[in-house]
Amino acid sequence: MKSQTENNGLKRKLGLFPTTNIVVANMIGAGIFTMSGLLMMDLLNPVLMISLWIVGGIIALCGALAYGELGAAIPQAGGEYTFLSRLYNPILGFLSGWVSFFVGFSAPIAASALGVTEYIFGETADVVLKKIFAILIIVIFTMIHRRGLELGAKIQNSLTVMKVALIVGLVFFGFLLGKGDMNHFSLGSAFNFDFAGWKTIGLSLMWIMFAYAGWNASAYIGSEVKNPTKNLPRSLLLGTGIVLLLYICLNFFYVYAIPPADMGGVISIGKLAAGNLFGKSFERVLSVFISFALFSSLSAFIILGPRVYYSMAKDRTFFKFAGEVHPKFGVPSKSILLQGGIAVIMVFFGTFDQLLTYMGFSLGIFPILAVVGVFKLRRTNKSVSRLPGFPVTSLVYVVTGVSILVLAYFERPIESSIAIGTVLIGIPAYFMFKRKYKEQE
Repeated sequence: MKSQTENNGLKRKLGLFPTTNIVVANMIGAGIFTMSGLLMMDLLNPVLMISLWIVGGIIALCGALAYGELGAAIPQAGGEYTFLSRLYNPILGFLSGWVSFFVGFSAPIAASALGVTEYIFGETADVVLKKIFAILIIVIFTMIHRRGLELGAKIQNSLTVMKVALIVGLVFFGFLLGKGDMNHFSLGSAFNFDFAGWKTIGLSLMWIMFAYAGWNASAYIGSEVKNPTKNLPRSLLLGTGIVLLLYICLNFFYVYAIPPADMGGVISIGKLAAGNLFGKSFERVLSVFISFALFSSLSAFIILGPRVYYSMAKDRTFFKFAGEVHPKFGVPSKSILLQGGIAVIMVFFGTFDQLLTYMGFSLGIFPILAVVGVFKLRRTNKSVSRLPGFPVTSLVYVVTGVSILVLAYFERPIESSIAIGTVLIGIPAYFMFKRKYKEQE
């Protein structure tokens, strides 16, 4: 029975379809439905914007190949936390989990909930009303996933299928019946590839990589995946490939519908595109559908995050209660509640683009270290599923990842410094937890 049940209490219940769904749902969230307008405001060039979305997808695929190999060799809950702890040192694993606690899951949950309110109420609605509604959404989904993985997975699967169908339908009917203009692709300003321009590209790619965040999602639930040696790599590659195609199509849809000058700075970009193509009366209908699509992303974050805190608690580097599994529902219920509470607090802080920069920079650090770990895995002959592309794909991910962080830091030093500060604060926290548990022995 050990193949189906881990000693840590989590059971292997998820096959390829629900695991891939979690990857897709985790990736397609607030980013793709809100970010293209913010990107256009700085890039002013639709061809460059779409090119960067393609580049970001290729980088994500390179990362997925590396994580597929890592996940097959170390099929345990926790993602980077587990990989870095096993491959390098527990303190690196802790720091990745520490960042995940604040940034990796709680902040995107807050961003997704706020994205829903932008589509439902509009950008001119009362800010307090939108924040209250966002909090209500977080509370509802937190309580759903506290009731068990099977119920949460069923809801997750339904929301994800609906989200993919929505995007495919939008693109298909948009080009077939919509009143757009292909000339929009030739509009916009020429881009200067000087240092200032490259800084803008670096920041743009960091935002785009946040939109692709989730390409590593199934690695966080490795303890609950059936036949992880095969299903983990397949889910990562299949999910990331699907999302890459959907993102490219959706950005073509945006540009076809909206002149570049009108896109700049618009957060609810999907609603504007639908209104231009099908008429203003269609905006309200689409806003509801996109809101459900964002529910899927928010739901996936709520599933994944607590598995990291659970693994940290089991390794005695986090609050002990985070490692408790509910006797009836079989999930780390207290971790789920803790994450929901942090997400609620996050709703009140920062503008949308500040939150994007903070999240993007913080989340870009530790996957780079994890991908470097594939070299160690190969060198020590511990890889059980050698995926194609190595070492080129791993080097592409590492080199581009470091370049993006450096350029983004020069472009947005304040938000980037806060992200680095969040990591550094984790160092004394690690030793505090270690000392606390040692005193209890």
